[in-house]
Amino acid sequence: MRSDLGSSETGVERRDQQQEAILEAAAKLLTEHGPAGISTRAVATAAGVQTPALYRLFGDKDGLLDALGSYVFESYLAEKRGLEPSEDAIEDIRRGWNIHVEFGLRNPAYYALMYGNLRPGRRPAAAQENGEILRRLLERAREQGRLRVPVETAARAIEASTTGAVLLLLAQPEDERDPTPLTGLRDTVIDSIVSTEPAADVRTRIADRAQALLAAVGDGRGADPVVDAGFRAAEAALLRDWLSILSR
Repeated sequence: MRSDLGSSETGVERRDQQQEAILEAAAKLLTEHGPAGISTRAVATAAGVQTPALYRLFGDKDGLLDALGSYVFESYLAEKRGLEPSEDAIEDIRRGWNIHVEFGLRNPAYYALMYGNLRPGRRPAAAQENGEILRRLLERAREQGRLRVPVETAARAIEASTTGAVLLLLAQPEDERDPTPLTGLRDTVIDSIVSTEPAADVRTRIADRAQALLAAVGDGRGADPVVDAGFRAAEAALLRDWLSILSR
């Protein structure tokens, strides 16, 4: 029984080692030749394995590319996972943006694999995890009262602007890739989806405006400007109740 168990563990270890060797070979090909240099035959040859072994371990080329994406993006994801949340969710979103852009410019071949090699209906696991991290940051901003659009809308805006901008830069000759304008793009996009005021200030401003409007419409005794404007008496009373709640 011990012999069988030992054999099983050795088999698992051998499989893991073979996967690691294949992914390492594929990553090297990716760095040297870009995504176009990744074929199952080229990877198998570089890793010193038979092509059927590659299919057995990864299923198909898409499976290999998915695993390769997670492999080469691990350092990036580790940095994103390790971000300690600050009190300001918007600042955390800016930090996440910067990490994304800096990684893409430092690792053009890896980035092109993840975001330039589109496969409709399939998204690499690493890209999915990156999207989930972004959405958690945005959810914190929403909880703080700082998000002025739905989380998914904000995520799409950030994903489209970051990946589009990085891919556009990577299409330029290396000595012409100036990331400076991306800071302005970052601020424009983030400012368009968030409130620049802390949640407490937003609530205070809403309360002040509600109080002002409540004072303007009066208490409804005698001539009622709300009813005169076309509201029913019950609707006018409900409006005053709402304004009273908002003014607290």
